[in-house]
Amino acid sequence: MPHSFGLRARTRHLFSRDFRTKGPVKISTYLKTYKVGDIVDIKANGAVQKGMPHKYYQGKTGVVFNVTKSSVGVIIHKIVGNRYLEKRVNVRIEHVKHSNCRLDFLKRVKRNAELKAAAKAKGETVFLKRQPAQPRAAHFVSSKNNAPTTISPVPYEALV
Repeated sequence: MPHSFGLRARTRHLFSRDFRTKGPVKISTYLKTYKVGDIVDIKANGAVQKGMPHKYYQGKTGVVFNVTKSSVGVIIHKIVGNRYLEKRVNVRIEHVKHSNCRLDFLKRVKRNAELKAAAKAKGETVFLKRQPAQPRAAHFVSSKNNAPTTISPVPYEALV
């Protein structure tokens, strides 16, 4: 068979909708508000072919630089060779969603501000740097009421 190099080549599963999410696009998709500076994820919706991004941009995160009545312009940094190029892609709003990448950061900033205020009221200092997950503390596992079980392989039987 000839090899296809088309615009949507090798996207059979990439643009297909998930189980139980096929059909028309939800109205809530059109009611979301996008502003310049918002961080969005690009996830193409296979039900709408208009304004669909190239398959390279599927799953990429970018910043909105332009908003029109039915689409948004997104700045994405693409690796080309040994450098990052700033690509400006215009995508319909069916193919973008607000990113959750900053939620953890914003939650941490809010919590740190509360801890600082509480520490300042008490007149003490507080340590706010994140620490990696530490190893679990050493402990003994009791074998009382927890008898060890012996596992042995099942003998092989030929089904001929």
